[in-house]
Amino acid sequence: MPLSSLKSKISAINHSVAFGEVVKINATVITARGLNVSIGDMVRIISNEIDLETVGMVTEIDGKTFFITPFSFVEGFRSEDRVFLDSTGMNIPIGDSLLGRVVDPFMNPIDGKGSINNSKLSPIIKAPISAMKRGMIDEVFSVGVKSIDGLLTCGKGQKLGIFAGSGVGKSTLMGMIVRGSNAPIKVVALIGERGREVPEFIEKNLGGNLENTVIIVATSDDSPLMRKYGAFSAMSVAEHFKDQGLDVLFMMDSVTRFAMAQREIGLALGEPPTSKGYPPSSLSLLPQLMERAGKEEGKGSITAFFTVLIESDDMSDPIADQSRSILDGHIVLSREMTDFGIYPPVHILNSASRVMNDIVSGEHLQCIMKFRRLYTLLKENETLIRIGAYTKGTDAELDEAINKKKVMENFISQNATVQEDFNETSQKLIELMN
Repeated sequence: MPLSSLKSKISAINHSVAFGEVVKINATVITARGLNVSIGDMVRIISNEIDLETVGMVTEIDGKTFFITPFSFVEGFRSEDRVFLDSTGMNIPIGDSLLGRVVDPFMNPIDGKGSINNSKLSPIIKAPISAMKRGMIDEVFSVGVKSIDGLLTCGKGQKLGIFAGSGVGKSTLMGMIVRGSNAPIKVVALIGERGREVPEFIEKNLGGNLENTVIIVATSDDSPLMRKYGAFSAMSVAEHFKDQGLDVLFMMDSVTRFAMAQREIGLALGEPPTSKGYPPSSLSLLPQLMERAGKEEGKGSITAFFTVLIESDDMSDPIADQSRSILDGHIVLSREMTDFGIYPPVHILNSASRVMNDIVSGEHLQCIMKFRRLYTLLKENETLIRIGAYTKGTDAELDEAINKKKVMENFISQNATVQEDFNETSQKLIELMN
């Protein structure tokens, strides 16, 4: 080929890296143009003036203009800063070396224990398990808490919600479940909570023991996008171990902060607010996350506990209501029980496990029904009993409930540092009711 022809061919090729430019910035959204992007693309914004860059996601496109929701804050960026497509996309490095570590949603270590070397890239967003590939939930998943194992028995692959108001004790219960469960792998997502709570949860609730545990953190001072995708990143980590055939405990605190992050993103993009200001995308996002947990045929399982913060102890809150309809059970924590000094304050009568009937023995199930019936009788007649208006001998079943009141309360109470064996718990309940 003649040299002149080769030169002309080379000169016709654009050898520069394609980039766009920022045209407008507000507190939550960066507007840019000049790149051919699609919804969900990851981009990197680099300042022209100072050593500053951040990663964001394309969340809206209007002709040649596209809108980026950044993963960090926008202070320091200006118009005409450059925007590049990020080749890694919505993928994070995942591997067994994450065990025992505390990381951010991008799997960067934040525990000061050095770098993490993972070569496998896994997408943050995945389709949930296909309905016909889900395994039957037929095995007990013990969590070491008497009130849950005995009266609200969980199964491997079940999805449960822990519904509580502020300061009722959900973090303590989370720690009891993580320490007491028999899962070989534990993944904990702390989403949108106070930064102070992260070391407290590790030291106080987990006793500083992170063996076989991964903690993914996106605190309340992180951007809404970081909080949103922190939950999806944590679920991807759990799926990595599930695909190896392992049974994984997934614990997330909290779904409410996750939904609030999407509320900030949705409202900034012009979505109409609905109940309590939540846009439709906040409610549609919940099943996309929660349905990824479960038991898959030929693989392992993800047994998931999602905490839901209920404002003013109102169970009709839109996030609580939507979560309850998606999950396979709900554990309600009662402020009234904490006032009486009963910990963990699990309100047995307002809580339910939808798979319990299929995984416990017939005798165990009968004793659960009897316990709930006696406890209901006590609650219904509490005022009469306290003022002395009830005469013993009037109702034999209520008499039995009164006689067993103390031992029933002892059964649902448990020291936070104690883990109970499931078989012993089941036997204690049977002896108590018989």
